[in-house]
Amino acid sequence: MAGLFESTGGGGAAIALDEWEASILRSLEVQLLELIGPGPGGEGDDPLAALFAEGPTEAPADPVLARFFPDAYGDPEKPEDEEAKVASGEFRRFTELDLRARKRDDALFVVRALDALGDGGVLKLAVSDCQRWLGALNDLRLAVGVRLEVTEDDEDGLYELPDGDERKPLVMAYLWLGALQESLLEAMAD
Repeated sequence: MAGLFESTGGGGAAIALDEWEASILRSLEVQLLELIGPGPGGEGDDPLAALFAEGPTEAPADPVLARFFPDAYGDPEKPEDEEAKVASGEFRRFTELDLRARKRDDALFVVRALDALGDGGVLKLAVSDCQRWLGALNDLRLAVGVRLEVTEDDEDGLYELPDGDERKPLVMAYLWLGALQESLLEAMAD
């Protein structure tokens, strides 16, 4: 294995990560966890209270979070559409906490797997683990892409950045995450 996922058969996957790769991936996941934030009550949530917790009704101000949790109705660029704004707020109130929890759980799952790996080695994922990794990698890549302001039109230009460009390390992470994501999808299909 060369730092990409390979099939272990039956929908499972494995990847060989050296210490640096594991450390970078872990660091990115931890940063994502910090951005997503803790659950409604933080650590030690009361599961019953969490069932009845209501989420926010306004879109997040951070561009990454706004991309993770977009408005469900209408065009946010048209503030005159009050009915769509109210409907989006109601939808968000009942769905955002669950979406945040799933993203948080997937990121934590990856961090724990990387912690168990230690200083690098081969990480084997069961079929059920692959979907969680795929979600976490997708969230990471989306977050990095939003920070880089990547659009479909200019993604090819990322390959041509000069070495001195301050975005280069983040671009390299973005491209690497895309390769990890693609290789995991291919491994799951085998």
